[in-house]
Amino acid sequence: MRPDRPRRGYGYALLESLGDAGVAVDSNTLYPLLRRLEKQGLLISEWNTEESRPRKFYRVSPEGARVRTGLLREWQDLGASISRLTKGDR
Repeated sequence: MRPDRPRRGYGYALLESLGDAGVAVDSNTLYPLLRRLEKQGLLISEWNTEESRPRKFYRVSPEGARVRTGLLREWQDLGASISRLTKGDR
């Protein structure tokens, strides 16, 4: 998920995307996490009742986007630090 592109999606589609990226997550783990992120104000959810079966979709809130940007920066900094530390090991 790129921080410069707002996205919304269903939990099942997120499970598939994570699986396609090599991150195996069980639905019993994902859905409680989505609810927790929503309670923290980092996700916004809405129900789509236009289909035969109502489905809940999620999108990142403005606060969630700020948090995501900060976490991505920290992750990139950590990766750069590890790269510098292991430079001689290659």
